[in-house]
Amino acid sequence: AATAAVYKQWIPNTNFETASNWDKGRVPCARDVVHFEKDKVISVFVRSPHALTDMYLPLSGEFVLAAGAAFTAFDGSWDPGCDSGGTVRFADAEHHAWFDPTLWQDVLPSGELKAAGPVFSVDEERVPCRYDDVIFQPQTSFRVNTDSSQPVIHLRSISVMGQELNTPSSWAGYLGGPSAPLQFHGNGTLQVTGTGCPDKSGCACGNALDGPRICAALLRASGRQCPEPACQSPLQPLGHCCGVCGATINLDFTPDFDLQKYQDRLVQELLSQPKYAGVQMAISKVHKAQTFLGILSRGATPLIQIVLIDDRAGGQAGTAAEQLAADIMESIAQHGEALGISSGKMEVATGSTASGQVGSQPVSRITAGTVMGLLFSLLLLGGILFLYRKGKLR
Repeated sequence: AATAAVYKQWIPNTNFETASNWDKGRVPCARDVVHFEKDKVISVFVRSPHALTDMYLPLSGEFVLAAGAAFTAFDGSWDPGCDSGGTVRFADAEHHAWFDPTLWQDVLPSGELKAAGPVFSVDEERVPCRYDDVIFQPQTSFRVNTDSSQPVIHLRSISVMGQELNTPSSWAGYLGGPSAPLQFHGNGTLQVTGTGCPDKSGCACGNALDGPRICAALLRASGRQCPEPACQSPLQPLGHCCGVCGATINLDFTPDFDLQKYQDRLVQELLSQPKYAGVQMAISKVHKAQTFLGILSRGATPLIQIVLIDDRAGGQAGTAAEQLAADIMESIAQHGEALGISSGKMEVATGSTASGQVGSQPVSRITAGTVMGLLFSLLLLGGILFLYRKGKLR
């Protein structure tokens, strides 16, 4: 792959030993009667042996037993910690949605949590993108709703039960097995391609069609509304659900641009400076819709979006991000052409300003295009004036 692969791991599970999977918040013990709803399809991983008084099973489901796991009938002897038995019901796992950003976490290829750093992702990119690797933790069962606004959800690979499925044929084989229908449900079809992003300038995430679904899930988890920003006119980055204080920079690029190298450069040369402690950056390729006269769509133009936010509060909110954006724009003016950046446009909103500020920094090769555009406009106006004076145009 031309750019570093991204691994995203699914957080919820349907394991028998996970206390939060039961309505009483604890794992069933020997005197309990276990209830699985008869009409709920479920896959349940069992790590250890359990004695139970009684258990009602679903009509469609499976238990995946680890070595040594088993179920036995309670023989009536004393069980410490289980003095009073009761009915314990397995929680509903149908609501765990693929396009819920709160249910995914960035991990290393080994499955270890990725250390927090100055680089974050806009909300649409917190869910697996089309060239990402998806990991379902080994020795866990799960159930995920893949409802989507796109018929096919493309991914680079999917790892299930410690097995990486990274070819279309291996994934098709897994889908034909007994577990997949119990683990995945919904109208979206997952498709493994086995290929990473082929473009060194980066690839768009591909989740734009499901942006409303992602934001609805995110807001549902946070109280159904965006937090109140400290600035009066917050910025709205593409792919992000709520407005932010800080700065955004949109870059036009040439075939020489390398997204991963440029991100590393920004982190090492600017974000690592002590004065920018607390500033976070998101950088990725996005497609911005183009319109004619603000009405008709002219398709979408690819650009590199940089989002800068900081941890400042009140009137200082976004001010450190603004300073960093100014430094980035200055760097573009000096080195942009060598880096494959043809122009940059900055927009700022901080707690100390009443409205967003916009600035741009073109590189020399763009100037020629601007001049040519002005000349063409003047020629067009001259032609119209000539036809009018000749009586050919009223």
